[in-house]
Amino acid sequence: MQGWEGRVTTVRPLIGISTYLEAGARWRVWELEAALLPVGYPRLVQRAGGLAAMLPPDAPEHAAATVARLDGLVIAGGPDVEPVHYGATPDPRTGPPARARDVWELALIKAALTAGLPLLGICRGMQLLNVALGGTLNQHVDGHAETVGVFGHHPVKPVPGTLYGDLAPEETSVPAYHHQAVDRLGEGLLASAHAADGTVEAIELPGPHWVLGVQWHPEMGEDLRVTQALVNAAAGA
Repeated sequence: MQGWEGRVTTVRPLIGISTYLEAGARWRVWELEAALLPVGYPRLVQRAGGLAAMLPPDAPEHAAATVARLDGLVIAGGPDVEPVHYGATPDPRTGPPARARDVWELALIKAALTAGLPLLGICRGMQLLNVALGGTLNQHVDGHAETVGVFGHHPVKPVPGTLYGDLAPEETSVPAYHHQAVDRLGEGLLASAHAADGTVEAIELPGPHWVLGVQWHPEMGEDLRVTQALVNAAAGA
């Protein structure tokens, strides 16, 4: 398209990324409530050719209007999903709830699915996608977050013939940090990658629209295939 001063510009797809909401974040002389996001997420979208926009928690009734302004959506990682959303009693090892994020991000996911917006769930985002479609979570698995605050790596094996399997047909080592995982799959969802211990590592919703969740953290690695596929779908490629 013709841009400023007649120059030809390329419109990058606008990819919304959900954010944390923290009561006391510190920077320089300030300690204030903050909507924040590890920089790896917007950089991941930018490296894949998209334009990143942060989406802090908002009232769920605004989700459809928000989705209507976007070309694609990423639900970022973060705290454990409150078990009430999948009909479970909290396990003692389940972390404190992030209720504003839960409500907002579930609304975003449902709006994106209704609109056919390309959607990528990362770690918590994959778990929320599963919950949004009626699935449940295993509230604790061992061996996927070995050191507090440090990302580990482990191999994931794709399921041939799936969206993820076509993007990454070989076994791949991925950066991971989680202690919860998908248990019963939500309606229509398909598992498309597994860890060596059988943990579901990727899920997708077969159909005309691009919908994928990964249990690992692509923003902490160098493999852009998943994010580039999201951006391409968002661009209508």
